Amino acid sequence: MAVRAAVLPAVGAPLEITGVDLPDPGPGEVRVRLAAAGVCHSDLSLSDGTMRVPVPAILGHEGAGTVAAVGEDVTHVAPGDGVVLNWAPSCGTCPACGRGEVWLCAHALDGAARVHARRADNGTALHPGLNVAAFAEETVVPGACVLPAPDGVPLADAALLGCAVLTGYGAVHHSARVRAGESVAVFGVGGVGLAALQSARIAGAATVVAVDVSPEKEELARAAGATEYVVASDTTARQIRALTGKQGVDVAVECVGRASTIRTAWESTRRGGRTTVVGIGGKEEKVSFNALEIFHWGRTLAGCVYGNSDPARDLPVLAAHIRSGAFDLGALVTERITLDGIPAAFDTMIAGKGGRALVVF
Repeated sequence: MAVRAAVLPAVGAPLEITGVDLPDPGPGEVRVRLAAAGVCHSDLSLSDGTMRVPVPAILGHEGAGTVAAVGEDVTHVAPGDGVVLNWAPSCGTCPACGRGEVWLCAHALDGAARVHARRADNGTALHPGLNVAAFAEETVVPGACVLPAPDGVPLADAALLGCAVLTGYGAVHHSARVRAGESVAVFGVGGVGLAALQSARIAGAATVVAVDVSPEKEELARAAGATEYVVASDTTARQIRALTGKQGVDVAVECVGRASTIRTAWESTRRGGRTTVVGIGGKEEKVSFNALEIFHWGRTLAGCVYGNSDPARDLPVLAAHIRSGAFDLGALVTERITLDGIPAAFDTMIAGKGGRALVVF
């Protein structure tokens, strides 16, 4: 059966919206009819080579939809069920999984190397990007890549749970472990940053500072929970200290992935403060510190993969926040587009504008 999809023909090449032939689900596999997919900066990182996966590939890793068919041995979902795609399924057997750190699973992305589909026009084999190939009308994924959609959350909105929300929520609650009354600065007001701002508010942060290069994002940031807004500049760290009694924030969450932003986030925290790096930067982005300042400031700098989240554990918690009104998924979405609009959404991300574009099928 042919469906339309966004194909990356080669690293650095423009996306092509074209027909692809999907196989029927085999043993342990699930075919999903997409309701929506979020356009994440990680997809851009795949297209420009910052993150390496086999190409040509169908991109898209943040999605939700309805089960269309299941292969043999699939028992946890059935045709007609709503599901959220999990782009990083854990194997359950590697050392990281054995420690309970499923977000660091050594085999989470093994599926990206498989042949997922073929171009309808010339038969070229296509890989599934980050496992799930969500930029398509339908996809076929391993059963471990689907989780039952939470009750009471529309499927189109639930797509955002697959990456942006889990990452932003987890960065605040699992990595940085923000406590009530603390001050937080979030660098980068994209989809993940907006999720982190809401999560900081849910955690009870007293002061929540949003930082971005775009003045136009202030309204978005304040709607998500920011109490202060700083337009990024050479004086950002100084401005944040001025907003916090010259101390700096307790926690900084960096959602950009640039050396300069990571360094500024670290400098914006108080002595003994905590900086969590969520953004994915390239190998050429070098962050430097001298030995004395590391000792003197006593700050902690930590990486954060997928929000240090366990989707099976965290989705029900997030769903409860959504149903109560504490977390607004709609606040993350700045544009609802069709499949044909994905290339333009990439251009918007490159320009540093917008929050999260949502592809609605």
